[in-house]
Amino acid sequence: MDDQVAFLQRTEALRAAVDRRLAELAPPVGSAPDRLVEAVRYALLAPGKRFRPMVTLLAAAELGAPEGAALDVGCAFEMIHAASLILDDLPSMDDAGLRRGLPTIHRAFDEATAILAGVGLLNQAYAVIAADRGLPAALRSELAGRAAQAVGFSGLIAGQARDLFDRDQLRDPAVLERLNHQKTGVLIVAAAQGGALVAGAPPAAVEAVGVFARHIGLAFQIRDDLIDVQGSVEAAGKDVGKDVAMATVVSTLGPAGARQAMEAHLAKASDALAQAGCSGLLGRYVGELFARRKAAA
Repeated sequence: MDDQVAFLQRTEALRAAVDRRLAELAPPVGSAPDRLVEAVRYALLAPGKRFRPMVTLLAAAELGAPEGAALDVGCAFEMIHAASLILDDLPSMDDAGLRRGLPTIHRAFDEATAILAGVGLLNQAYAVIAADRGLPAALRSELAGRAAQAVGFSGLIAGQARDLFDRDQLRDPAVLERLNHQKTGVLIVAAAQGGALVAGAPPAAVEAVGVFARHIGLAFQIRDDLIDVQGSVEAAGKDVGKDVAMATVVSTLGPAGARQAMEAHLAKASDALAQAGCSGLLGRYVGELFARRKAAA
C-alpha cells in the first residue's frame, strides 16, 4: 500500500474513533433536560478536525502507549475545546453567528442554554478523565489538574479576558504572543503532554512535546488571524472580519510578517518534536494539516 494512503487511513481511523467515543461520552437523551442534551450534542458532535484529541493520540502512540490508551483523555480535551468555543461565541463575547459551518449554539438554541452547555461540557471533561480506569489514579489526578490549569486563570479564561478587555492596548508582539498562547496554545500543550504522560514518557520528552505544542498553538492562532483578514466564511466555516478593529499579529506585523512568524513557530515545533522522538506520525499529521489549510490563510 502507498505510504501516503496508509498514513491517511490511519489518521482517519483515529479521528473516526474520536467521533465514536465522543458520541458515547456525550450525555445521552433523557439524562438531563432534552433541550440541554440536544444543545450539548449539537456543539460537541459537529464536524471538526478533532485536532486536540488527535495530538493526544498521536503523541501517545509515538511514545509507546497501547492502542486506544489515550482515547478518553483526548476526548476530554475535545470537550474542553468545544466548551470554549460555545463561550467564546456568546453575544457578550464575540457574538459569532457561525461555527464549524453551523449556526452557533446560542443562535441555534438560546443564550442561557449555550452557557449551561458550555459549563456542563467543562465538567464532563474532568469527569471523563477521572473515570478512565485504564489509567492509574495518580495519573488521572495529574491529567485532570493539567486540564483545569489549561482552562483557568493562567489559561483559556485569562486569554479570553485579555482578548475582551485589553486587545485595543496590545501592540507589543511579545504581549500578543502571551495572549495567543493563553487563548489557543495552553490547551494544545495540555493535550499533547497528556498523550505523552499516558505513554509514560520521560520528563524530557514530556517537556519537548510541550514546547512543540506551544509553537503549534501560536502558529494556529496566526493562521486564524490571517484567515480572519483574508479568508471567506465558506472556507473558514465561521465568521471572518471579527478582529478588524483589534490588534493581532497580522495587524502588527502585516500579512507577510505574520506568515514569517507562523513559519518560524512551525520550524521550532519541528525541532522540539525531533527532541521528543515524535517526528513521525505526529510531525507528519501537523505538517499536512498546515499544508492543506495554508491556502485559506
